[in-house]
Amino acid sequence: MPQSIQEPLPQALHQLLGQMAELIALQRKQGFEYTPIGMRESLDAMTRRFVTQAPDLPLTRDTLVREPDHTDYPVPVRIYHPNPEHSLPVMIFAHGGGHMAGSVSVYNLIARKLAAASGRILISVDYRLSPECPYPSALTDLKNVIRHLFPTLERLGIAHARQLAVAGDSGGAAITASAVHQIADEEGVHIEKQLLVYPSLDYTMSSESMETLGQGYLLERERVGWLFDQYFQHDEDRRQASPAFMPLPGRFPKTMVVTAGYCPLRDEGFAYVDRLAGAGIDVESLHFPNMIHAFLNLEDLIKDECDSFYRSVGEFLLKPSAA
Repeated sequence: MPQSIQEPLPQALHQLLGQMAELIALQRKQGFEYTPIGMRESLDAMTRRFVTQAPDLPLTRDTLVREPDHTDYPVPVRIYHPNPEHSLPVMIFAHGGGHMAGSVSVYNLIARKLAAASGRILISVDYRLSPECPYPSALTDLKNVIRHLFPTLERLGIAHARQLAVAGDSGGAAITASAVHQIADEEGVHIEKQLLVYPSLDYTMSSESMETLGQGYLLERERVGWLFDQYFQHDEDRRQASPAFMPLPGRFPKTMVVTAGYCPLRDEGFAYVDRLAGAGIDVESLHFPNMIHAFLNLEDLIKDECDSFYRSVGEFLLKPSAA
């Protein structure tokens, strides 16, 4: 666990949270209810307002990843190639949004920054969302992209190296970690690295930070519970579906877990790092003691911290894996 779990919030975040608290109080007086439309529009508006700069990349391309027999849903993806003249390693990215919100378009600038920072071809996945497509649709989509991405790149004639990292933030990190637990040992699947950014790892919502930080810090415990209810619609065992409790595969990738001091998911991340380290897995913790959940989507307010994130993550992803 990091030496400093929490440090004072930057003034810009403190002011934003105060404004949001006033808005939430007003909405509740007016009979506010959670809806998919509201969830999607709020994440979209917040990200577009506060993430405004990203590098130009020489190649971006949209395509579909399909199974060879075309029996499953073809998964839309966007490819970001920072240097098309070279065969770079690859990273698959699953955006956040609580399994309900977010998209390739909403995360376009964040994906560009990750591709540039990592020196990898980034594949941003437009997986299916709840409540229209509940569990395990999103997870199925991501697993199919992991299994069938390299043939897709070969079909398109895109230069690449057969080195694969997987990454996700928040709900996207949940399905990323779940996919690693479930298919890392499959024949033909070789995942060298995993990046989990303020990950949701425990669908039982049983961590201490979910209780102590579940109100007033952007990600509200009540909202998380509602999102999970939309995702799990058939009485699934939520503990069994949680990466925090899934069996560890034999070929577990080198992992970095990013956490934030004021994030309700913080303790899930800490516990996951401890679990992996205890199992002898190569794992790194990157903690931001003065940040909140989804701080990457608030970049213009906290540019120094986001710059530090991309720099540290880039170093992790660029570093050669141990043989």
